[in-house]
Amino acid sequence: MVLVLYLFRDISLILLSNHHSGLKRVLSHPSYYLMKDIRNFCIIAHIDHGKSTIADRLLEATGTISGKELKEQTLDDMELERERGITIKSHAIQMEYELEGKKYFINLIDTPGHVDFSYEVSRSIAACEGALLIVDAAQGIQAQTISNLYLALESDLTIIPVMNKMDLQSAMPEEVSEQIVDLIGCSPEDIIKASGKTGLGIDEILEAVVSKVPKPKGDPGKPLQAIIFDSVYNSFRGIMAYYKVINGEIKSGDRVKFVATGKEYFADEIGILKLKPQKRSSIKAGDVGYIISGIKQAKEVKVGDTITTVANPCVEAVQGFEDVKPMVFAGIYPVDNEDYEDLREAMEKLQLNDAALTYELESSAALGFGFRCGFLGMLHLEIIQERLEREFNVSVITTVPNVSYQALLTNGDELTVNNPSDMPESSRVDTMKEPYINAQIITKAEYTGAIMNLAIDKRGTLQNQVYLTTDRVELTFELPLSEIVFDFYDKLKSVSKGYASFDYQPIGYRESNLVKLDILLNGDLVDALSALIYRENAFNLGRKICEKLKELIPRQQFQIAIQAAVSTKIIARETIKALRKDVTAKCYGGDITRKRKLLEKQKKGKKKMRQVGNVEVPQKAFLAVLKLD
Repeated sequence: MVLVLYLFRDISLILLSNHHSGLKRVLSHPSYYLMKDIRNFCIIAHIDHGKSTIADRLLEATGTISGKELKEQTLDDMELERERGITIKSHAIQMEYELEGKKYFINLIDTPGHVDFSYEVSRSIAACEGALLIVDAAQGIQAQTISNLYLALESDLTIIPVMNKMDLQSAMPEEVSEQIVDLIGCSPEDIIKASGKTGLGIDEILEAVVSKVPKPKGDPGKPLQAIIFDSVYNSFRGIMAYYKVINGEIKSGDRVKFVATGKEYFADEIGILKLKPQKRSSIKAGDVGYIISGIKQAKEVKVGDTITTVANPCVEAVQGFEDVKPMVFAGIYPVDNEDYEDLREAMEKLQLNDAALTYELESSAALGFGFRCGFLGMLHLEIIQERLEREFNVSVITTVPNVSYQALLTNGDELTVNNPSDMPESSRVDTMKEPYINAQIITKAEYTGAIMNLAIDKRGTLQNQVYLTTDRVELTFELPLSEIVFDFYDKLKSVSKGYASFDYQPIGYRESNLVKLDILLNGDLVDALSALIYRENAFNLGRKICEKLKELIPRQQFQIAIQAAVSTKIIARETIKALRKDVTAKCYGGDITRKRKLLEKQKKGKKKMRQVGNVEVPQKAFLAVLKLD
C-alpha cells in the first residue's frame, strides 16, 4: 500500500513538472501576442508596378524567408502567375518585425493588379486596416491604381503611398510625386521612395506600417466572430479556409459553426499563414489564420461566411463581401463527353480557390453536357480555361463569350438572357437592353485621337477629358460592355503603344437594337456558335464566321452548307464542296448513258448520306470565332 502511494506521488510530481514546462512553452509561444502588436495590411497597385517584388523584399527584410527559399514572385505560387508575371490570387503571409526593441506581428496580403481580379482585391481589403499604395515612378498613376484606391478608401483603410522603381533611369519622381499628392492629398514627405529591385526604402515601409497602420479593432472576450476571406483545396487534408478573427478566440479542437451554411465541424487544426502553414493552439481577435476541419465538399465553404463556436455563438454574422457580379458569360464543355464528371469536380475545386467564378449546368446539341460560366472579364476566362487544363488535366472547349442582356417581353415580363439559346422568339420581344460601363482610360496626350476613334467605333460616347499633367490625360467613356469583351483591351494597347491603362465600372442597362445571330450547318443550328449582337454588326460578323468555318471544317463525302441567320432570314452563306470519287473512271467507251447512270446513282447516295451524316465542328473552329474582329 505504502509502495503504491509513493509510486503515485512520484508519477504526480513528474506529470506536474511536465505540465509546468509545457505551460511555460505555451505561454512563451508567439500565438499569445497581444492585439496591439498586430498589423494587417495589403498591397494595392496597377498591374506591373512591382507589388510582388516589394513583397519579396519585405519577406527578406523581416527574415520570414531564408536565402534558399527566396525566388522572384515568392508569393505567386501558381505556375501560370510566374509565366505571365502577374498576380492572379491574393496571398496572405505573417511577418515578424522588431522596432525599438518591441516585436510586431504583421499580416501581409498581396493582391492582383488587373481589373479582372478586382474581386480578390476587395476580399483582401476587408481583412486589413491599412494599405500600401504602390505607384511606378516611371509610369505614374494608372487607371487600376485609382480604382483600387477607391476600394481601400471606402473601407476606411490607412493609405501609405510608395513610389517604386526609383532605380530606373526613366523614373520621374517629381512628376509622379505631384500626381500622388493630387490623388490622396498627402504631403510629398509622406511618400516613401523605394525600389523592389535594390531594396531601397524597405525599412521605411516596415516602420510606416507599424507606426501608421492602426491595430485591429475587436474584443478577445466576446463570442468568436471570424470572417472567411479565402480558401484552398488540399487533396490530403480537405478544404483549408483562411479567415480573420474579428472578435473572440478560436482554439484547436473547438466545435465551430459556419453561419451561412449552418454546418458544424471540429477545428482539427488551426494556425497562422507563414510561407508554410504553422500550427497554433489558438488564434485571437485581430489575427489572420487558417482552419482545417476535414471538409471535402467545396459548396460547404463560402467566402464571406462567418465562423463562430457552437458553445458560445455570436449574435450576428459579420457583414461579408458583396456577391460577385459576373460580367462575361461563356460555355465550358469537355472535349470528350466522357470527361464531364472530371470537369464537374474540377469546377467545384476551382470555384473554392476563385470565388469570382460562377457556373451552372448547361447542355448543347453540338457539344453535349457542360457548364454556363460567369467571369469578371476575358483575362479571367482565359486564366480559368488554362487552370482547368494544367491543374486538373481536363481539355475543354469554350463557346463564344457574351454578356448578360435583359429582354422586355410583349406581355410585360422581363427576362434576363445569359445565353443566346435562352433568347425568346423575336415576335415575343418588345425591347432589348444591354449592360453599359463607365470606362476610365489614362494615356499620354499624343494618343488621345487614336483612342477616341477606337472608342467611337465601339459605340462609345466621350463623357469627360481631364489633363492630369501636361502630358497625361484621363478620358472617360460610356460603352456597351459587349463591345469591350473581345479585343478592346488589346486594341487599346496597340493604338497607344502600350501606354494606356484601362478600368471600368458597370452603370446599368440601356435599350439597344440587338438581334440573335444563328449559325446553321446543313440547316441544323449550332447553338454553341450563336451570339446576341448589335443589328448593324450582324451582317459583317455572320459573313466572317461563315468564311472562317469554311476554312476550318474538314470536307466530307457530302456537300455542307454554312449559313448565318437572323431570325428566319439568311444573311450569309458559304458552301464546302463534297469530296468526289470519280465513279466513271472504269468506263473506257460505250454509250454516254452508262456514265449518266453511274453519276445519278452517286448523286442519290450523296443525298442519302447528307441526310444521315453528321458535321463535326473541330475545337479550333470555336477558338477561331473568338478571335474574329
